[in-house]
Parts: sequence; C-alpha cells; structure tokens
Amino acid sequence: MTAGVPLAVVAAAALAYGNGFGVFGEGSQAHADTVADVATAAWATDVADGFASVNALGQNGTYGGRDGKTVTVKTLADLEKYATAAEPYVIVVAGTINMNPVGKEIKVASDKTIVGSGTSGHIVGGGFFLGSGVHNVIIRNLTIRDSYQGTWNDKDHDFDAIQMDGAHHVWIDHNNLRHMADGLIDSRKDTTYVTVSWNKLSNNNKTFGIGWTENVTADLTIHHNWFSDTEQRNPSADNIAHAHLYNNYLEDVAGTDIASSYGNYARGATKMVLENSYFQGMKNPVQKDSTAALVQRGNVFSGTSGRNESGGTAFDPKSYYSYTLDKAADVPALLKAGAGPRSTIGTTATAATTATASTKAAAATTLTVAKDGSGQYSSVQAAVNAVPANNPSRVVISVKPGTYRELVKVPSNKPHVTIQGTGSSRKDTVIVYNNAAGTPKPDGSGTYGTGGSATVAVEADDFQARNLTILNDFDEKANQSLSGHQAVALRTAADKVFLDGVIVEGDQDTLLLDTASKDKLGRVYMSNSYVIGNVDFVFGRATAVIDKSVITLKKRWDGTSAGYITAPSTAANRKGFLINRTTVNGDVSASSFYLGRPWHAGGDATLDPQTTVRNSTLSSAIKSTPWTDMSGFSWKDDRFAEYKNTGAGAGSASSNRPQLTDAQAADQEVADWLGDWTPTAS
Repeated sequence: MTAGVPLAVVAAAALAYGNGFGVFGEGSQAHADTVADVATAAWATDVADGFASVNALGQNGTYGGRDGKTVTVKTLADLEKYATAAEPYVIVVAGTINMNPVGKEIKVASDKTIVGSGTSGHIVGGGFFLGSGVHNVIIRNLTIRDSYQGTWNDKDHDFDAIQMDGAHHVWIDHNNLRHMADGLIDSRKDTTYVTVSWNKLSNNNKTFGIGWTENVTADLTIHHNWFSDTEQRNPSADNIAHAHLYNNYLEDVAGTDIASSYGNYARGATKMVLENSYFQGMKNPVQKDSTAALVQRGNVFSGTSGRNESGGTAFDPKSYYSYTLDKAADVPALLKAGAGPRSTIGTTATAATTATASTKAAAATTLTVAKDGSGQYSSVQAAVNAVPANNPSRVVISVKPGTYRELVKVPSNKPHVTIQGTGSSRKDTVIVYNNAAGTPKPDGSGTYGTGGSATVAVEADDFQARNLTILNDFDEKANQSLSGHQAVALRTAADKVFLDGVIVEGDQDTLLLDTASKDKLGRVYMSNSYVIGNVDFVFGRATAVIDKSVITLKKRWDGTSAGYITAPSTAANRKGFLINRTTVNGDVSASSFYLGRPWHAGGDATLDPQTTVRNSTLSSAIKSTPWTDMSGFSWKDDRFAEYKNTGAGAGSASSNRPQLTDAQAADQEVADWLGDWTPTAS
C-alpha cells in the first residue's frame, strides 16, 4: 500500500476501546486446555453453537468446565459436591442417581460441564437449578426423569428437570428429559444466551417455558429437538428478544392419553424466527399474540389442525451466528436417530471401540510459553518451531501474561495452530515488534516491505488466535526520514483463520488480510476484537468478516485526522470484506475518515474490490460520502455498499452512498462469506 490517509473498520454494537475493555469483559476468553483422561474424546472440547456461542456479558461463548478437572460421580453427594463448587469441573455421571428428597434441584455453579457417561447417566426424581448470574454451564447427554407425582396439571410440585432463573450462557444438549412434575426446561427471569439442541423431550405436560419477566432481553436458540407427546409449552416464549427455533420435530403420537394443546407459541413482545421444523399431528402448531412477531420459513405441517400463525418483523439469526439448516422433510428421521444421549459422549472411547489408533480422534497438544521460564518455551516463535511439520491435529500454544518483543511466523506447513493468551484480559499478553516497510533488513538484503513488516505472520491454514494483543509499535514521528511507514501488526495469508477476542493495533496498514496466492481462497473470521490504526489499516485480497468488533480510529503521528477504513483488493469472483454488527469510533475529527477505497494492487484492472458495511454503528468520524477513488480507479466501478447502519456517521441512500436492498442483503451475510466453514473455538 502506498502512504495515504487512514483506514479503519467497524465493530460490535456500541462498543468503545478504553482501558477497561468493559464491553467484552477482561476475563472474556476462550479456553483450549483439555483434561488428560478425556483428551482423546472429541466431546471434551465441544463448545456451544447458537446464542450460547455469542460473546457477551463478559463470557466468551459456552465451554463449561473444560478448564477444570474431570471427575466421575456415581452418588448424589458427589454430584452435588462438584456441581456446587466454585472452581470449574467436568462432571461425568456414570450411573443412576436418585434425588433425595424427590424434587430436589441441585444448585449448579458457574463453569461446569455435567455430562452423562454414554447412555448410563440418569438423574431420577429431580434435576438442576441455575440461579441468577450463573454462567458457562453445559448439561449434556443425561436422562433426567420421573419426578411426576400423579397429578397431570400439577400445581403443588415445581419439580423441573432444568430450571434457570437469571442465568446466562447455558448449553443443554443431547439429553432425554421426560415425565417430570412440572417443566422439563424452564428458562426464566431474563436467562439469556441459551442453546437447547438435540434433546428428546417427552411424556410431559408443561414442557419448555421461557419468560416470567417483563423485560425483553433474552436470546435463545432451540434446534434439533424432538418433542414427543408433550401437551403444552413446546416451547412457549414470553417477552423474548430473539427466539430462534429451527429443525425441531413436534409430534402428537396417535392413540395415547396425551393430546397436544399447542406447539410453538410467541407471547408478549417476543420476536421469533421459526425455520425448517416438522409438525406431526399437532393441534395449534404455531401461534402468536397480537403483540408478538413470528416469522416462519420452510416448515412442514402434517396432520395438524387449529392455529398456524405468523406475522410481523422479527430478526436475522445469521447476523448473530452462523448455522446450517437441514431440510424439514428430513427432520423426523434425523432426530429419531440422533436426539438424546449418545454412547460416544462422556466416555473416553471413540465412536467405534474397535477403531485403530490411526482412526481415533487426535488429541490437542498444548505447548506453554512464559517469559519467566516457567513454561516449556520462553518465546512464542520457539513454540511454533516445536510444532511438527504437517501436524495432523490442533496444537495450542498457551502464552502466559507478558510482553513478547519478537517476530512470529507460522509457516504454511504447520496448520491447526492456536496461539492463546492465558491472562484475564487480552491486554495481558502482548506480541510486539516495530518493523516498517522501509526498515533495512539486518543482513543488508534490502528492506522488509509492507508484508514483511508484520509482527505476526500467519501462512498456515486453520489458524486461531485469542485473548491477546498483536502490536506493531513502529514510531513514525521518530522515523520521518525513513521511506515506507507501512507497519503491519498481523498478516494472514491462509484459509480458515479465526481471530477471536484479540487486539490488533498499529498505525498505517495494521491488518493485512491476504491469501496464499491470487488463485487461492483465504477466509478470515474476526469476532469480539479490536482493530486500531489510522492509515489503510484493514487491507488485502482475503474473503474476510469482521463481526461484533470495535474498530478504533487513531490520529496520525502529527495529530491530524484523516483516513480510510478498508482497502480491499478482491478478485472478481470472490467475496471481499464484510463488516457486520460492528462499531467505528475513536478520538478523531468529525467527517475525517472514509469507509474505504479500491486497491487495485499493482494496477490490476481485473480485480473487483468489495467492502460491505452492514448493521453497524458508525461514529461522526465517517464522511457523508464514505467511499473514494484510489490510484486512478473509481470506487463506483467496484463493489462498495452499506445496509442498515446507524449512528451519527450513517446516512441515507444516494449515488455517493449506495445501500443494499433487502434482497441483496440476504445474499451478503456472514454465512455467504464463510461458505462451508463454521469457525469453532479450539
């Protein structure tokens, strides 16, 4: 990139870059450590999808107790001891545990995974309670059953399988929940960021209730669940900000004593999106209050009767997370085969116990780095060097807090590498260097050039970075005589790069999102992160998403404000940059930054640069004519557009400010950029 004025990017709704990083939370980080005795099992590192995967309220997704010890329990006393403990645990239930007294609900503490060992984990006569503030809990692969006290519409016994009052980040997955005195699942009192997936819920009256609040704040994802012979609350969702239901199977089994009253119900001020579900024999399969919004897409109704309603405007789930829909017609067979406890979850065995070592799931390897010598390596690059060439599985480089002044390169023959800071904040672990494009190489062979100036260079596919800062602190003011002030903090030239919970900071050309070659795809997904700079600081030819992040605009070295946010150099047949649900801010002058300009690298007229900025908050720093030309190429000949941005820097459609139509926007979502790749923390 030639020297010019700054370029910035946008980031997560109404976020600000400050000393506290309070929006995401200093402790907001993903964890990759696995416990030795379950390291060969894929389930040990599984994390939630849907709304439970969204980083919010200081919690980075939902991963349960995987950072703690793994314990196996067979008694009520042991289950309660570890479930209520302050520290994280993975609690494997290996047998049938009878609740005493009947109806007892264990008060689960934060950072827990409670998982049945294969199909053997049964909780009989009671369940679990998650109170206010409890978070990061996984309840998985259990059968919870039989607190029923003989009265169908029981008003006296509030005995639930799982009750949540004011909890957040909970994943309820692959359980068999049945025949309880009250609810199978009650999500109450502003409980939020919950995903309920692949469960069988059966033989019950009030099955799955959501609400018990006047606030409209809760976000839940409910997918691939089999509701069989459940009379009501399947679920009922009262005052839910975002209820996303998809690929569920609701059946009223003919010839039984249980008759459905209703299926999915949007109540109060709920906004519900209902997709590709299958309703068999249900009465009133879908209904809504007049105050609720309910959008239906692709559902199948077989032998149903009564109310089947929709209406209003809800929300776009893909603006919160990626997901893939199964065909509605396939859902009954899919869930009959796959819902409920699995023999391969909660055990150390792989899916086929006779599998050879070469076919077993490979364990993640962890290498530790510490400046004080307490780790295996004292530099990040030394740990990268220790990764074997063409490693077949994940290697986590766990970096203790400190400032690591070094250059780091992950070469193309070392895929599946994660570099993760272990501090309580992404500010605690810093990788920093100060090369610029014009910096002479020590061997006298010339200068580094823009790409070569990167503090961290990633050339290997399936790379991840989280909970750390990558910084280029080249001092422009002190080096005015130097030709070439571009100074890259992070360069990626690989596919499937996941940047989660990081800070990338520099001045000019901070973040270079590239591909291994012009003909190769290079996808990057950046979330819950900060990008900070002032001159063309997000640029390159990658297919890249910056989602739910903060992009902070900095003044130039001389105190002036001017810049551009993006400089894509996209190939004509590729996606460029997508900035989604992001906020642009910074202590710069009003109307001083462009959203972007087209970079036809090397004067290549065949390129078709693309930037889409959508559903983002733009500060007053953004110009009212937010796109501009570059090096003789007109931005109007390339692909630059906005959609439903807000803030002082947003504007209405004009010839100088193109806006996507709703139909066009439907084809420019995160999933369209990422294709068959779903970024997952590991």
